[in-house]
Amino acid sequence: MTGPEPPDLTHRAHALRVERVMLSHPSDLYDAWTQWFELWFAARGSVSMNAEVNAPFFFQTEFDGTRHPHYGRFLRLEHDRLVELTWVTSGTLGAETVVTVELIPRAESTLLRLTHAGFPTAELKEQHAQAWPAILDQLDARLIANSGA
Repeated sequence: MTGPEPPDLTHRAHALRVERVMLSHPSDLYDAWTQWFELWFAARGSVSMNAEVNAPFFFQTEFDGTRHPHYGRFLRLEHDRLVELTWVTSGTLGAETVVTVELIPRAESTLLRLTHAGFPTAELKEQHAQAWPAILDQLDARLIANSGA
């Protein structure tokens, strides 16, 4: 059986990469991206997600009292190492973009490398390039707070 067909990004070459040293362990970060979206990103009660390759997911974020739907499907999963998924929102103009999260263990931390590819415009790529660092800060802070450390 072959894996899921990734979207064709040939005509949408706008991509970004963000790296952040996270205090959280790779296994917690992996779980956050595959099971715990409500803990750090999604609005409560909005997540429908099963971490299996080609499984679709849905969740909503909430900003200024407005909910924003996010859809996608898992493309690749390597436990504690990699999560790759498609990402469709109004912020991508409905285009199926690809988010790849690499988790690289370090002595007392994890290097999280996020690549988000397939934006239809440079402007949308820049909006996400501004947003992802704050989102990753929130992810690490919420995981640390949740662990009781």
